[in-house]
Amino acid sequence: MNVELFIPCFVDQLYAETAHNTVKLLEKAGCKVIYNPEQTCCGQPAYNAGFWDEAKEVGSKFLNDFSEQNYIVSPSASCTGMVKNAYNNLFFNTAIHNKCRTIQSHIFELSDFLVNIAKKDYFGAELEAKIVYHDSCSALRECKIKEEPRLLLAKVHGLELVEMKDNETCCGFGGTFSVKFPDISSAMAEQKVQNALDTGAEYIVSTDASCLLQLQAYIDAHQLPIKTMHLADVLTTGWMEDASL
Repeated sequence: MNVELFIPCFVDQLYAETAHNTVKLLEKAGCKVIYNPEQTCCGQPAYNAGFWDEAKEVGSKFLNDFSEQNYIVSPSASCTGMVKNAYNNLFFNTAIHNKCRTIQSHIFELSDFLVNIAKKDYFGAELEAKIVYHDSCSALRECKIKEEPRLLLAKVHGLELVEMKDNETCCGFGGTFSVKFPDISSAMAEQKVQNALDTGAEYIVSTDASCLLQLQAYIDAHQLPIKTMHLADVLTTGWMEDASL
């Protein structure tokens, strides 16, 4: 099937390898990946800051950059959730309302698409490590994703997935929240990282680059013995040549 790839700002600027690995996963799942280089932002930063007119302008461009014919897949639950939910506030009863609704029904976060649409949960990945999975707010609450990442991680050779305390609690990023309330944000990151360390995990894995940025910044600042890793990067680690799909 044809799949249009949406690479959010955070991934484009800071996690380019994750974007490449997303393409690899989709191609290995049998998809033809289409990328429109004119794409930019979904409008979430402006929307969350209360600048809805500006968010609507950016969102209108997003809707024009993608088609109504194909699935749209993104390695970000946060941006996917923005399109699926917040666009209702921006484009309800507008001239592009119908196109918006169609695109909302076609856009999927990566793990959701792989498990529920492509029907693939094994990619021949191999990672000898103990990890915890962080349920990002957007994945859990906006995209209703819980089991999909865990199903994919369960098929990674050598990987031990353990659950940490309060794994559904926010990491403290929250976009502009981390800027407006840095002390609270840092304390939330500390709690999340400490809960991960308490399990003996070597990695914190998530579907959202923004969460990983927040947690890795705290880890680096305190030189802690744990790392962050995007789900797409885990699923393309140590690929075996004879991986059977």
